[in-house]
Amino acid sequence: MFFLKKLYQNPALAICWLALVVMGACSEDYLPKPTGYNRIDLPERDFVSLNKNLPYDFEHSAYAQIERDSFNLDEETWTNVHYPGLEARVHLTYKEINGDEELFKTYLNDAMSLTFKHQVKAYGIDEAVLMTPKGYSGFVSELSGEVPTQFQFFVTDSTQHFLRGALYFQTAVKNDSLAPIIEYIKVDMMHLMNTLSFENVRLK
Repeated sequence: MFFLKKLYQNPALAICWLALVVMGACSEDYLPKPTGYNRIDLPERDFVSLNKNLPYDFEHSAYAQIERDSFNLDEETWTNVHYPGLEARVHLTYKEINGDEELFKTYLNDAMSLTFKHQVKAYGIDEAVLMTPKGYSGFVSELSGEVPTQFQFFVTDSTQHFLRGALYFQTAVKNDSLAPIIEYIKVDMMHLMNTLSFENVRLK
């Protein structure tokens, strides 16, 4: 938490940190922290390619549905990974950097601040820096407690593409009861990040 707060308060430090990640100063392969919960029957895990006319591609759960984000229809590259029956959605917001360092700083600071504001209600947070198999830099935040989003991440090549994701539930059920579903989707999101590929494609 202290590390994240420092990055949020100091954009220059955040840029230096991400530069180090790109150069190879990163942690080993990251997996969400395993925790013991009561068994809940969940969909069998299988993945399919996104295969959409978007500037990014990844593998997502075959059980999930890919939807156009309805919150901001002007953003044609924003999508939702919807888990029907689990009342869960992963909101994906994409931004082009186009080699603009100031834009990159803005997107980085926005992602950090969106995570930071939830720390008031969170009673625990785990953070991890990673590098994907494609060589992209990533940052993962796992929050525990009654917070609106329990898992957030972003992945970037630091020069052209920036993708942020956040898990949300459309239910009033307490997060403790949702824990098995949260853990299930966390693994899916790590697979998404590890199979993510940015493409130089623009929507017409």
